[in-house]
Amino acid sequence: MRQPEITASGVLISDMQGKILCATGLASDPIIQKQLLSDLPKKCQQTTGMEALKGALRLLATWRVMGDTVAFFIQSVANQPTLFDFVASVDFAHIIFNHFVNSPYESMIVVDDQARLKFVPPVHAQFFGIKPGEGIGKHVTEVIENTRLHEVVATGKTEIGKLQEMAGITRVVARLPIIENGKTYGAIGRVMFKGPETVRDLSQEVNKLRSEVEFYRRELSSLRRRSYDLDQMVGRSDAIRQLKADIIKVAPLNVPVLIVGESGTGKELAAHAIHVLSSRSDNQMVFVNAAALPSGLVESELFGYEAGAFTGAEKKGRKGKFEQADNSSLFFDEIGDMPAEIQVKLLRVLQDGMFERVGGNRERHSDFRLICASNRDFQTMIQKGEFRLDLYYRISGVTIRMPSLRERLEDIPDLVESFLSSFSQRQRITISHVDARVYDYLKELPWPGNVRQLLHEVERAAIFCEAGQITIKDFRPLPMASHDRHETVVQTTHSPIIPSKVTIQEAIDEVEGTMIQAAMAKHQGNKKKVAEELGISRAYLYKKLQILPADIDLS
Repeated sequence: MRQPEITASGVLISDMQGKILCATGLASDPIIQKQLLSDLPKKCQQTTGMEALKGALRLLATWRVMGDTVAFFIQSVANQPTLFDFVASVDFAHIIFNHFVNSPYESMIVVDDQARLKFVPPVHAQFFGIKPGEGIGKHVTEVIENTRLHEVVATGKTEIGKLQEMAGITRVVARLPIIENGKTYGAIGRVMFKGPETVRDLSQEVNKLRSEVEFYRRELSSLRRRSYDLDQMVGRSDAIRQLKADIIKVAPLNVPVLIVGESGTGKELAAHAIHVLSSRSDNQMVFVNAAALPSGLVESELFGYEAGAFTGAEKKGRKGKFEQADNSSLFFDEIGDMPAEIQVKLLRVLQDGMFERVGGNRERHSDFRLICASNRDFQTMIQKGEFRLDLYYRISGVTIRMPSLRERLEDIPDLVESFLSSFSQRQRITISHVDARVYDYLKELPWPGNVRQLLHEVERAAIFCEAGQITIKDFRPLPMASHDRHETVVQTTHSPIIPSKVTIQEAIDEVEGTMIQAAMAKHQGNKKKVAEELGISRAYLYKKLQILPADIDLS
């Protein structure tokens, strides 16, 4: 007898005792028939069922009990191993499929490649006001209000979490194209059927999140646009005009820049201005405080590390400062305070931008623009062996000097007005008047902390002033200076008078030491409060405390 030709599908019908009434296609194979009819009494206890047939072919069989007969449908799933494995592993797979078809939260609407309805689950048919099977074959837009399933079929693009209004109720829907081997066969739509109260709550939450996102988007945009340009450098003195002219010339050039000047003169502000005026301004400038780099972690901080490079390392590794600054600017603040062992590690990467992550063996390259700042005297440090000469040449392609406040006293009125305007907006207070004598008074002071010190003193005066009127008495924390500029005199209970026959730097060091000593005594050694009062960083305070004479009482 000739064996029937095996096709990709087949049908088997038997009675309840296993007598075959009809067999076609794949169901004509005796081996397949044996698998189908095994445990028939158990299968007949279920209305429907599904199983995977193991053999030379991967087959999926579904069955349904109809009166005194059982009908099996067999289909090849050779190209769908996941479906075969799912059915073979889960003996209640048919229940799961029924759940997806009938559940109001999981069921789906199916359209073909012409956006014609192929399946509408009963729960959806009831919602749309149609009888089961009534919408089959119709274009989806004729049955479902505000649908976009036909657009998904046309574009092949998935739409997840979209809002769709149907029958006056807003639903959250998902629309997915069904694509195989580049061909779109149709699309499915799923609806989360929720009660009106839940939808309203969800809508309110979505609106709230949208408002928050918009707020943070505005804040981020504001930060990105934050004016670090030349307009932030307040003043009209010759010194400031020259500084701005130098920055304008240097900013477009791809050369390293060293910004020098006393503490509090605005070196970081100048660095930001150089970056903003450069071709790299679209990317955020990367900041490194060289004085605060711990020697044990300098490599991982600057060069980054690979996953598992050391205990406690992030699983995915991490980019270092050099890598973060690619196509941007890298600002090394306080580079003059960088320890010698760290200076050595910088030479190569500053030369050609090449480096390796900690724990890695692949060379990486970063195209960054180097900007450094320091208040140190590099020539003296180089002579004493405290700073490498070759590193100095690497960082000082162009040197820009920040003028001290003593060199631009005519800018004090503009600076005071700018500080008061900013402080008033932040604190929501009103400063209506500044006594004209205040400016003359401020011009007579030594200002060892420069613009930063002036900022803190002006804000303190704004706090202490009465009725929004700032007068000289509101600057009571400031020590008085001699009216004779040729002889700088600062007299306290702990320090001698500074004679005029000293260098400016020596006078500055003496005044700084005096102010630090007084502040340390006032705050009982609380360095955080001392740094805040004097308007200096704690790193700078620690450095100054190390060089003060040992016999000075700092308690």
